[in-house]
Amino acid sequence: MANNNSFKNGGVKTKSISSSSSSYSSGYKSKPSVTSGGRRSSTGSSGNSAGALHKDTPGVSGRVRVAVRLRPRNTEEQSTDADFADCVEVQPELKRLKLRRNNWDSDTFEFDEVLTEFASQKRVYEVVAKPVVESVLDGYNGTVMAYGQTGTGKTYTLGRLGDEDTSARGIMVRAMEDILAEISPETDSISVSYLQLYMETIQDLLDPTNDNLSIMEDPKSGDISLPGATLIEVRDQPSFVELLRLGEAHRFAANTKLNTESSRSHAILMVHVKKCVKERDGENGGKAHMSRTMKPPVVRKGKLIVVDLAGSERIDKSGSEGHTLEEAKSINLSLSALGKCINALAENSSHVPVRDSKLTRLLRDSFGGTARTSLVITIGPSPRHRGETSSTIMFGQRAMKVENMLKIKEEFDYKSLARKLDVQLESLIAEHEREQKAYQDEVQKIRLDAKKQMSDAEKSYKDAFEKERLKYQRESMESIKKLEVQLAANQEKQGDKRVKVGFKDEGVRGSAELIEAKKLLQNEILLRKAAEEEISNLRNQVVQWKRSETTGNAEISKLQKMLEDEVHHREKLEEEISMLQNQLLQLSFDADETRKQLEIGHGVDMTGEMGSLVSPVRQQQMAYSGEQKGSVAKLFEQVGLQKILSLLEAEDPDVRIHAVKVIANLAAEATNQEKIVEAGGLTSLLSLLTTSEDENIHRVAAGAIANLAMNETNQELIMSQGGISLLAMTAENADDPQTLRMVAGAIANLCGNDKLQLMLRAEGGIKALLGMVRCRHPDVLAQVARGIANFAKCESRASTQGIKTGKSLLIEDGALPWIVKNANNEASPIRRHVELALCHMAQHEVNAKDMISGGALWELVKISRDCSREDIRILARRTLSSSPTFQLELKRLRLNTG
Repeated sequence: MANNNSFKNGGVKTKSISSSSSSYSSGYKSKPSVTSGGRRSSTGSSGNSAGALHKDTPGVSGRVRVAVRLRPRNTEEQSTDADFADCVEVQPELKRLKLRRNNWDSDTFEFDEVLTEFASQKRVYEVVAKPVVESVLDGYNGTVMAYGQTGTGKTYTLGRLGDEDTSARGIMVRAMEDILAEISPETDSISVSYLQLYMETIQDLLDPTNDNLSIMEDPKSGDISLPGATLIEVRDQPSFVELLRLGEAHRFAANTKLNTESSRSHAILMVHVKKCVKERDGENGGKAHMSRTMKPPVVRKGKLIVVDLAGSERIDKSGSEGHTLEEAKSINLSLSALGKCINALAENSSHVPVRDSKLTRLLRDSFGGTARTSLVITIGPSPRHRGETSSTIMFGQRAMKVENMLKIKEEFDYKSLARKLDVQLESLIAEHEREQKAYQDEVQKIRLDAKKQMSDAEKSYKDAFEKERLKYQRESMESIKKLEVQLAANQEKQGDKRVKVGFKDEGVRGSAELIEAKKLLQNEILLRKAAEEEISNLRNQVVQWKRSETTGNAEISKLQKMLEDEVHHREKLEEEISMLQNQLLQLSFDADETRKQLEIGHGVDMTGEMGSLVSPVRQQQMAYSGEQKGSVAKLFEQVGLQKILSLLEAEDPDVRIHAVKVIANLAAEATNQEKIVEAGGLTSLLSLLTTSEDENIHRVAAGAIANLAMNETNQELIMSQGGISLLAMTAENADDPQTLRMVAGAIANLCGNDKLQLMLRAEGGIKALLGMVRCRHPDVLAQVARGIANFAKCESRASTQGIKTGKSLLIEDGALPWIVKNANNEASPIRRHVELALCHMAQHEVNAKDMISGGALWELVKISRDCSREDIRILARRTLSSSPTFQLELKRLRLNTG
């Protein structure tokens, strides 16, 4: 029991976390810091190269992060499922995914990240693996794993080398690029092991002779290791890529119906990073330097595990036989064991069956352990594989509930410190001896030079001082004599009286200048005071403005809070309204049942045998809406198709609409469609479009007809019974977008039949499609665009076979302006079908002039350059290059489509 519980790594708790409770990036941004006192989590090395280890620090919780990546349709799906919508709809901005159950119902799931089919390899790496790589560089263990059905792109996401196109590099190559960019070759090291788990045997992909490696577990730390695995040190990116290429060459693969190169083993890449931590400078210079010198270097050890799981597959779909069948069984068993462990961790079970498989033993630290784990699940859009897609999504949902306890791993390298100190000591001793000898020689030389310089300076300064003294003495005597002679001359020229008047006038002028200076000073003082008052006023105004701004911000915050309260209140009211509506529906059902029982109690049989079926139909409606009672299939077996069809003509409108819904749900299954048509269900559904005035009945009946119209035989029956005219009349009178969507979907399915082109157009099918664009609802427009694309595809095929000549019927019915207008529609389903319609119409020269005059040529050029789907882009280029009329016009406009 202790071994089984070790998958949790010593009491790590798991708790259920809603996928919408936290963003994908927030969990990785907060990195745990090392606590004070030198406490660090660390593990010892096998050779005791490191010194004494510090005790573990408390762990930091980190939930398993899950991203979902949608693969685009492959070539087979584009041809086989061209007329069927994808079973998956992604909403990356909301981190949400919808899985369709039928034409109008779907299940919604939320993940930490939702990646569309157009997401680049760089984007996938940044949101899935880069946070884990950064944690490994900081001393944590990290795991990146891909899970999904065979052929959904796991190996493409993780192991693509990108030899021809660098943008296609996978997570393994990009992770090693970031690690090499962050480490120092002088102090740090990187070692790599590459393994595969094949038929419950661990094999070394770098050395195929190691074909049965054993798993060892450290009894103290609980770490998992593979002693016999090849460990190669990596110094640069090219050598790492060569190791990956060597490993992929030894990995087992096989050709199945689901994938031409299906991996038959789980590939596990282990990257061991040993990084020396640089200490920051202290505030006290000398003491801090000594403490750094004497302190052993801190080494952080992180391990990155990248797991490319083999794809889960169903034997009836993959077509596996013989040895390939045994491989598939082994793969499914190991994946099943992994799913059981994750279920146990998600439910916080006391027992985790970690020893059921070697895969779960290898990943024990990744789920419920101390590693930071990121999981990417890959899915495909095909509705044929909806079951496998649903299973993959539920695996990811359960994995999001698993929480790990992250721990940093550090250790002190005392031997490295000792070697470093020995080298420094010897260097300091030699340097000290050299400096002491040079210092003594320099002191002796300076002493001799100083004595000589002092003697010369004393002699030169004594002579210069004597010369200067005599010179200044002579000059002073001559100056005194000149001043005496000048004074005598001045006294003779001017009398004493004149001298006194001159002094008086000079005093008067000085007094006037003083008065003027005082006035100027007073003016300056007044101006200064006025300026100070102005500055004080401006300061007061600034304070008032700041107070006003603070008050305004407070008002804004208050209004925002009120708005949030109103939104919350509105959501609560909507929930209450929904509950009241459900209660009202339940009460109406109960009232109908009571009324029927009262009628039977009084001996009144109003409906005969039909009345006995009202309750089962209503009970079926309640079961479908609430998912609390028996399925539609069970009702079909118990009641019988003929009795259900007879309720379509009941007088009670509630009975009729419930019966129509049951027929619509039965028609969604291909196995029931032939029985419904043989029993007259198609005729009854078409009749309801004319006999009933209830738009709800019209909507559900049109949906059932759309389901039946997926079968080619049923398409001809619908046309022969005037189905197009009835659907066109329903579309003309309907305003509800859902009703129009169902009608447009039925007509779109009929547009894909080559035999019904002329009849469909003659009975107004194209006009009806174009008339429904008035609704402008994106779902309606998507069905209209699909119908036009199907019609254009059949026209193109007929023209190629020589069955049809002349201009496109779509152009004659005026569909070209709407097609050109919506070629750049923001909704991808509308734009994709419009692009296909333009490409099919342009394949025949007879349509070229009308398309040029209608502006379609420029849209074709943009499709050939900017379309996100490569197949449509190639088709547009081929169409433009094969048309002489288009080429002539492009040459005239000087446009290049290459």
